[in-house]
Amino acid sequence: MDDDVVIEHPNRDNAASKATRAVVVLLLLVSAGLVLVVTVGGWAALEGAKAVQIGYIVLYLVFAFYVARWNRGVLPVIAALAIILLIFAVVATPAWFDRDKTGFTNPALPSDVLGFVTAGIVPVQALLILFSMQGFMQAWNVEVERRRDSSSGAVPAAG
Repeated sequence: MDDDVVIEHPNRDNAASKATRAVVVLLLLVSAGLVLVVTVGGWAALEGAKAVQIGYIVLYLVFAFYVARWNRGVLPVIAALAIILLIFAVVATPAWFDRDKTGFTNPALPSDVLGFVTAGIVPVQALLILFSMQGFMQAWNVEVERRRDSSSGAVPAAG
């Protein structure tokens, strides 16, 4: 009978997996927040990157939801998107600092602040890449079937 089988995920029970999941979720939320600050603060000065930035914010929030639910499949996608965002941030950081000359549109936040926030995206993305790949290697998807003890309803200990 199917009620006698319990599916367990042993790799989700260890502290390292729980910590990695928490760090990945935190880094995704921090990344979305930093990109939101740059998007809102630099809206007037942004050229064609508005849709890309909004897409990153939405995707990172959705991915944070999935990682919080132990979805391991999104981790490589997160790492790939983080690589792209890291490259964008490295390229965009000097441009924000160069906007203090005349003739540039003034963004809502000072250009120096946006430059520092954009520079802050770089190490956050590097950490996100590392922790996403660490989480992927922890094999959160491994399932083990155990038979429920028929007399007490308890699952016998693995042994």
